[in-house]
Amino acid sequence: MTNPTGFMEYQRENNPQRPVEQRVHDWKEIELPLAADAMHRQAARCMDCGIPFCHAQGCPVKNRIPEFNDLVHRGRWRDAIENLHSTNNFPEFTGRVCPAPCEAACTLALNSDAVTIKHIEYQIAERAFAEGWVVPCPAPRKTGAAVAVVGSGPAGLAAAQQLARAGHDVTVFEKDDRIGGLLRYGIPDFKLEKRFIDRRMAQMAAEGVVFSPSVAVGKDLSADRLTSRFDAVLLAMGAGEPRRLAVPGGDGHNVLLAMPFLTQQNRVVAGDAVEPADRLSAEGRVVVVIGGGDTGSDCVGTARRQGAREVHQFEILPMPPESRPPETPWPLWPRVLRTSSSHKEGCQRRWSVQTTRLTSGGNGTIDTLHGIEVEWVAGPGGRIQPRELAGTEFSMHVDLVLLAMGFVHVVHAGLVDSLGVELDGRGNVKVSEYQTTRPGVFAAGDTVNGASLVVTAINTGREAAAAVDRFLKSKG
Repeated sequence: MTNPTGFMEYQRENNPQRPVEQRVHDWKEIELPLAADAMHRQAARCMDCGIPFCHAQGCPVKNRIPEFNDLVHRGRWRDAIENLHSTNNFPEFTGRVCPAPCEAACTLALNSDAVTIKHIEYQIAERAFAEGWVVPCPAPRKTGAAVAVVGSGPAGLAAAQQLARAGHDVTVFEKDDRIGGLLRYGIPDFKLEKRFIDRRMAQMAAEGVVFSPSVAVGKDLSADRLTSRFDAVLLAMGAGEPRRLAVPGGDGHNVLLAMPFLTQQNRVVAGDAVEPADRLSAEGRVVVVIGGGDTGSDCVGTARRQGAREVHQFEILPMPPESRPPETPWPLWPRVLRTSSSHKEGCQRRWSVQTTRLTSGGNGTIDTLHGIEVEWVAGPGGRIQPRELAGTEFSMHVDLVLLAMGFVHVVHAGLVDSLGVELDGRGNVKVSEYQTTRPGVFAAGDTVNGASLVVTAINTGREAAAAVDRFLKSKG
């Protein structure tokens, strides 16, 4: 490292965000970049530790973090993007939406503030695009093999790019009208503006990837037709089966799943027209978001921008501690209290709350949420489960309930069922070295793992692409 004592000389500087009073009135990204001199200092904080746990433990794509930190500190930005692209197809996405498990595993985080790894990655990617260093990398020769990738989220796109660069003819099928999957319709624009997806798609198209949106494989294109047309198929549809609220009143027409709510708003931001009668809006309403994860946070930020009167967020799990607890020691990902940018925009949060029923004032419209506080205790077999606390029952007025309780597994109806591939005990597609129980059919991302991180999906997409490439080469 060029400055082995940088971690002692410089403090962590977090990148700024646009003011709350400004950003809640638009859908533009809220993050702002640090200045060049600050980046030089932040990269110098990487401490040249003996074992870089940020790379070995924290990062699912195994980014060579100490190396690109050193390159940034030396001003070798073009070498830094080459380094970063060697492990991560889309650092501009992960530099925006990744929760940064690398920083939780940073050696400096043992007794100080971690290196600003995520923001350095973001800056490398944006500098590379601004300088024109991100260019198409078409394969020098074609193999003649055709591969279908079903799903255009981070796993599918990463796999498609890797396979195209290996010389295969790649077609990406997407059921929605635009390419991007979760990146396009699951993440709000204030976290990831969609123009950044479009510029990466332009690179991939120039590399030979064919995009085929508005095709529901398994319906518009049968499984048999798919497998007969292509030499290999990669399933990357994500984990789209939502966890539902199984309580009386849970089917009220103003009780919405998070994804349709977020998706429609992303379409509106993209310029799509939505009939007033079909508009899913929080404007002027008391909103309760059930679910405390990232999707719930995205619902909070979206409801706030739509003009909600009040936003509440309920989580059934206990409130996490503010500092790293003993059960998740360094370098593990700690279960600690996290306050997102959306929470800072205005939200009342409650933990250890279970919704028991929703009641209607008439016409199927839910107007009251009934809940109770819970404690978590050991049940049969030692499994921790919630127990209601007598005397903590409550009721509150609601106008809109958003369900953001996560996803259980890939959607089975349609393609998965018709392919006849075996599932694991959780309902995910079962694979061995990314190949399903049907030869020539592979799977990656949340289709295999269940709901996970964008960075994990990118990694499995890359690894699955390598498995597909080996399979095709073995066929001669």
